[in-house]
Amino acid sequence: MNVKTQNYLLLITGLVLGVLVSIGHGVFAERDTVAATLPVEELRTFSDVFGRIKNDYVESVEDKELLENAIRGMLTGLDPHSSYLDTEQFKELQVGTTGQFGGLGIEVGMEDGFVKVIAPIDDTPAQRAGIKAGDLIIRLDDTPVKGMSLSDAVKVMRGKPGTDIELTIVREGLDKPLQISITRDIIKVRSVKSRTLEPGYGYLRISQFQSKTADYLVDAVAKLKKENDGKLNGLVLDLRNNPGGVLNGAVAVSDAFLNKGLIVYTEGRIADSSLRFNATPDDVMAGAPMVVLVNQGSASASEIVAGALQDHKRAIIMGERTFGKGSVQTILPLSGGTALKLTTARYYTPSGRSIQAEGIVPDIELETLQVAETEKNLQPLKESDLSGHLSNGNRKSLDEAEGEEPETEKESLAQSDYQLYEALNLLKGLTILQGRMQ
Repeated sequence: MNVKTQNYLLLITGLVLGVLVSIGHGVFAERDTVAATLPVEELRTFSDVFGRIKNDYVESVEDKELLENAIRGMLTGLDPHSSYLDTEQFKELQVGTTGQFGGLGIEVGMEDGFVKVIAPIDDTPAQRAGIKAGDLIIRLDDTPVKGMSLSDAVKVMRGKPGTDIELTIVREGLDKPLQISITRDIIKVRSVKSRTLEPGYGYLRISQFQSKTADYLVDAVAKLKKENDGKLNGLVLDLRNNPGGVLNGAVAVSDAFLNKGLIVYTEGRIADSSLRFNATPDDVMAGAPMVVLVNQGSASASEIVAGALQDHKRAIIMGERTFGKGSVQTILPLSGGTALKLTTARYYTPSGRSIQAEGIVPDIELETLQVAETEKNLQPLKESDLSGHLSNGNRKSLDEAEGEEPETEKESLAQSDYQLYEALNLLKGLTILQGRMQ
C-alpha cells in the first residue's frame, strides 16, 4: 500500500471513529469493542476507491463532497427513512416541523427509485389537485425522479408560494401516466376537524398528529356533546390519508379513549430506543361505541392509534390495510450543523404486533367505492298509496316521524363518502346492541 492510500485509510478510519464518538454516550457503549472489530479490509477498499476518485476522476472533487456523498450512500442503503441531512436540509426539517411551510402538501417516501405518495394532507394544493395515496411520481416538471434522493425531490417540490410545478404520476389502474399541475402554497396543517353526522353521532377527522392534537380532540368532543344535548351515542374517528406526525400526539389521542393498559412500545438495539407508553384513566367518550376509518394512506402515528384501539377492543377498525410504516426515526445532530436521521427502533402494538411493513388489518375491510344514485322512474307501491287504506291509528306515519333525517341527506353521504356512510351504519348498530345488552 502506498503512502497516499495509507493516509486515506487513516482518514476514513478516523472519520468512522469520530462519527461513533459524536453520536453520544449510550448509543455505542462498547466503543473499544466496536473499534476492535472495524472491517479493516472493507475500509481499505473504501480508501482505495476514494484515492482513485481523487486522482483519476475527470473533474476535481472536494474531499467534503466525496465524504458527504459516501455517508449519504451508507444511510440510503439501510432503509427508505434513514438519511444524512446537510446544514440546509437540517434547517428545512426544523422548518417543516413548525406546521407552516411553502409546498404542495403531501407526505412522501421512496419506492423503486421513485417518489411514492403516502398521503395528501387535507386542504392543501395536492389534495385539491387530486393527488392520491399510492401515486408514484416519476417526473418533477421535466426532471426524471429516477436517480434523485428523496431529500432532493422534496427540495424541488417545495418552493415559493404561488409558483407552479407539474408532476407526472403513475397511478394503479390507469394505462398511462397523469400530468398534474399544482400551484405551491403555504401549508398550514389543521389537525382536527369535527361535525355531527346525525343526532347523537359525531365525526372526528385527524389529518396529522401534532403535539397539541389531543387537546384539540378533547375540545372537539366537548363541542360535539354540546351540539347533541350533552351526550354522544357514538363516534367515527377518521384517520384515512393521515401520514402520521408526532409520536406523543398519537399516544395522547389513544389515551383519550382508553382507561388503562399499554398503548404502544418500541424496541431497538440501544437502551434509549426501548420505550413503553401506558394509558391513564378517563375515556372522553365514556365507553360509547367507536369506529375508526383507515386506508393505505394511514401511516406511522395513525397506525399506532388504530392498533392500540383495536388491541384493546375499544373500537372497530374499518377500511383498508394501512401503510405499514412502523419504524422510529431519531434525529442525531452532528458537528457543523448537520445531522443523521436514523432508524433506531420498531413500533409494536399492545399485543406485540409489529406494524413495520405489515400495517394494521381492519376488522372490517371496505374498499374505497363510488356510489351512484339510481334513477327512479317509478316509485314502488306501498300500502299507504292504496285507495281507502286504513290509518295507522296510534302514531304518525314513518314519513312524519320526528327526528328522521331526510332521505336525500342519507343518499348524499353514501354518494360523497361511502366508507363513512357504512361506518355510521355500523356505529348505529353497535349503539343499538349496546343498549339491548344493558
